[in-house]
Amino acid sequence: MDLQIALLLGQDGITNGAIYALLALALVLVFTVTRVIFIPQGEFVAFGALTLASLQAGKLPGTLWLLIALAIAAAAVDIVCALRDGQARRVPKILAVNCALPAALAALLSVVPAASLPLPVQVALTLALVVPLGPLLYRLVFQPIAEASVLVLLIVSVSVHVTLSGLALYFFGAEGSRTPAFTDATFEIGDALIQGQTLLVVCASFSLIAALYFFFERTLWGKALRATAMNRTGARLMGISATSAGKLSFSLAALIGAFSGVLISPITTIYYDSGFLIGLKGFVGAIFGGMASYPLAAAGAVLVGLLESYSSFWASAYKEVIVFTLIIPVLVWRSLTTRHTEEEE
Repeated sequence: MDLQIALLLGQDGITNGAIYALLALALVLVFTVTRVIFIPQGEFVAFGALTLASLQAGKLPGTLWLLIALAIAAAAVDIVCALRDGQARRVPKILAVNCALPAALAALLSVVPAASLPLPVQVALTLALVVPLGPLLYRLVFQPIAEASVLVLLIVSVSVHVTLSGLALYFFGAEGSRTPAFTDATFEIGDALIQGQTLLVVCASFSLIAALYFFFERTLWGKALRATAMNRTGARLMGISATSAGKLSFSLAALIGAFSGVLISPITTIYYDSGFLIGLKGFVGAIFGGMASYPLAAAGAVLVGLLESYSSFWASAYKEVIVFTLIIPVLVWRSLTTRHTEEEE
């Protein structure tokens, strides 16, 4: 290995690590707010990439039908609850909140050929199709069992992952998809040739991380999420809705996942099940932070990306083994240095 190869591998590692950092932050956010170890986080990556590829190919993405089905189911559940509580006047509002966006997207995509739209509009449509899946999944799957144990929530999370993976296979097929590069620019710095696409991914990832920092530090909703993460009971006593916090955390997780999928779609071929492995590497980064620390989770995710990149040079057949073996010493260290506390009732 010479310096040029080392720089190229480092470039790939940082690019992958930036994506893993986003997913690690999403996993930590969802876990601290809802106690859900969100295994399907990677599915949002796959849905984001494959939905964008479908739009660019001029096809109607299956994500639209999933969004419509979940919206109708959520509306039906909310209407039943409203009628049971004697609040029939809330029915029109429930229908508008749950079904307005899916109906508008269905009408738009049935009239306008998505392949002819500019790239920013295609990306916006992709996010509009994928991001609402997060709060809808929370409403239908996790909100009814919000007070269950972490183990039960984990089992349900695995079930959601298997279901979404099967739906992705049905919607998009077994063939992988890859979108055209957002930019063909290249930059030469010393002996290293840096692709503009790589810079775009890294800059966009860190811009989103900075936006999340601003959201948590400067906005009322961000502070509410932080309060819920620190003490759910105390947050409830202060009037913060645990249900709203859960929906918001799932919305942010879906946004991060879909945005990550859009970013990596020109870099690598994405298959219906690619999200699981990508999300799992983000989970390794989250483990570094003890599923609680955002800076440590992001740093651990970048380390995972670098380790994966350099492992692919020295032992490409074992790079996944090397990356996931990293969990063992981290868990041992965590078990020796972390004081055990009983799960909050």
